[in-house]
Amino acid sequence: MSIYKIHHITKYRYDRIVKENTNQIKIFPFPNKEQEILSHELHITDEPIIQKFYDYWGNATAYFTVNQPHQELIIDSRLIVKSQQKEINESLSTIADWNQLNSYIHNDIILFDYAQKEIIKQQAVIENIIQMIDFKSKSPLQAVKEATQYIFENYKYVKGITTVETTVDEIIELKSGVCQDFAHLLLQILRNQHIPARYVSGYICPNKNGMRGEGATHAWVDVYLPNVGWIGIDPTNNCYANQNHIQLAVGRDFNDCTPIKGTFKGPANQELLVYVSVGYEDGSVFEDENTVQLYKETPASAPILPIQNQQQ
Repeated sequence: MSIYKIHHITKYRYDRIVKENTNQIKIFPFPNKEQEILSHELHITDEPIIQKFYDYWGNATAYFTVNQPHQELIIDSRLIVKSQQKEINESLSTIADWNQLNSYIHNDIILFDYAQKEIIKQQAVIENIIQMIDFKSKSPLQAVKEATQYIFENYKYVKGITTVETTVDEIIELKSGVCQDFAHLLLQILRNQHIPARYVSGYICPNKNGMRGEGATHAWVDVYLPNVGWIGIDPTNNCYANQNHIQLAVGRDFNDCTPIKGTFKGPANQELLVYVSVGYEDGSVFEDENTVQLYKETPASAPILPIQNQQQ
């Protein structure tokens, strides 16, 4: 069990006055028994009214509008969470067969949605991976683990060469990317075999053991297996999601989990600054800060893009 203090600041700066800044946020911890929220403070420029609800996927979601003219929008989230390792009974998972999994899918509309694959140009590559792993000769859990290991061993972790708009086809061509890309690729492989799988956004908190993407926003995959339920698996690090993975939102892909998105009125260019710090029980703190230029041309009415270029 670990306790983390996570400070997450999203700051938009505008080169001229804007108004009617309306946003959707998904920066609330996802409800599950492995993470207990000890406290969560949320402060937003001008302290607007926050309208909160749960979306189709079960994510705590909120809308707010800043009506006063401004040149800066700050969303300041301060979270203290107690996280524990999920116990995964692999013996229960490995006895599940594919017929049992299919029966679950046909009786649950959410699982059915999570099992639907996307249409891509590089379908032959996906099918070759599935054939090489020989999915149907293994239990669903073993097939998931081998697909995760395949991505870890054959795709390079490289920051800055992909964006939130990078497709699975492009990831396959690059054979490189970051956590968001690897999660999308794993989803495509698993859904081709009708395994219900969902994209997960959150944080990965350790900063002492060399895990990729640590100390910042992160993405991984949840898979649903008979006898066990949802299991988190991280293709960026070839491991189960553990007590260091703090879950914020889930969905079919990044677009369902975008931490912050919206629009504003005004002919302004905007710059995005993202700051994340993770405090540990021993008093140490890990900090990560990124600045992103969002526009080169001045739009009349511009969308507020996702929280950063992508989850790392």
